[in-house]
Amino acid sequence: MSSPVSLPGASLSIATSVADENTPLNQGKATSPLTHRSHDPSNNLKRSDPFQFGSRYLLPTDDPFEFNAWDHVTPSAEHVAWAETQYAFQREHAVSAFDATRFNTAPEKWWDKFYANNTTNFFKDRKWLRQEFPILDEVTKKGAGKKKILEVGAGAGNTAFPVLRANENEELYIHACDFSKKAVTLIRENEAYDEQYIDAVVWDIASDELPERVEESSIDVVLLIFVFSALSPMQWEKAVRNTWRCLKDGGEVCFRDYGRGDLAQVRFKKGRLLEDNFYVRGDGTRVYFFEEDELRGIWSPRNSSTSTINESNTETEDESLETALGHKTDVVASSNENNNNRHRADPIFEVVSLGADRRMLVNRQRQLQMYRCWLQGKFRKPTKANIS
Repeated sequence: MSSPVSLPGASLSIATSVADENTPLNQGKATSPLTHRSHDPSNNLKRSDPFQFGSRYLLPTDDPFEFNAWDHVTPSAEHVAWAETQYAFQREHAVSAFDATRFNTAPEKWWDKFYANNTTNFFKDRKWLRQEFPILDEVTKKGAGKKKILEVGAGAGNTAFPVLRANENEELYIHACDFSKKAVTLIRENEAYDEQYIDAVVWDIASDELPERVEESSIDVVLLIFVFSALSPMQWEKAVRNTWRCLKDGGEVCFRDYGRGDLAQVRFKKGRLLEDNFYVRGDGTRVYFFEEDELRGIWSPRNSSTSTINESNTETEDESLETALGHKTDVVASSNENNNNRHRADPIFEVVSLGADRRMLVNRQRQLQMYRCWLQGKFRKPTKANIS
């Protein structure tokens, strides 16, 4: 990492370790005299999908308002302090006990209302998924053989259908699940829905049962894209256990969700906080903002502080910000005498990769700098030979 660059309103850490062919850098150093990059036509061309995210680094000579977004920008200490005052205000004006019960009871009804109001026009197709999770390329290649994907929180099909459109594997099958009946109906009504390759069913990942027509240890890849944030913390353990039950040994989880300090969290007003980092939106749907160590504790509680195995840390595709504080990693409590048995019984995933996707967005007209943060990871169910 290079030294932080001080600019009004932000302390901008410039990441230079992941430069690629789309980055006008040579291992973080300019190859020609630095000029304003927004004046270069090559930086303003319309880009085809999937866009190569994570490649625009803010240099000391750059005007942050020349582009709409910059990658790998860490918010300033002043911004972090201001965000903490926002959280304190939110805690002082949390939702009432009555409303907490109302929103936490049958949360699927709020998503039914959401999809009834927005149908298929709210979320964009996630064409970036195959770029961010190469395993999706592997299972959709011609001749890849019999492969099964379980998408949880499938919504209106903005993940399943792009995967199917790119698929060349005649033996690929997608189980698309959502706990909103309305969402499942939207998938089934889509003209691209083909029962030869996809099955959409209603399922709550925190329930006691597996999805219809999904057998234990039958799934190669589980997609959890902005799903865990809709669950209450009390549901995480069951959701992880059900994911484990579905996956084959060696199967993988592709995970992306909101990080603590994201713009959406900081902007919440009074009457929205359910509990720390857990909110209810204006439409009644819930959202949680995670910390990286917290996710390690959820998916690999035995080794929450050192569980990432030797693969490159994830770079991701959107935007980001996060205030990194650390806690909440004690997901599993086990007595010493039962440790060995519990390690075998409890889901202990390998954390293949886990990292924050940070982006600074700017409003040129109002001269505002806004920070987004997502956490993205890949978790693997160990083979029996690797379970200690």
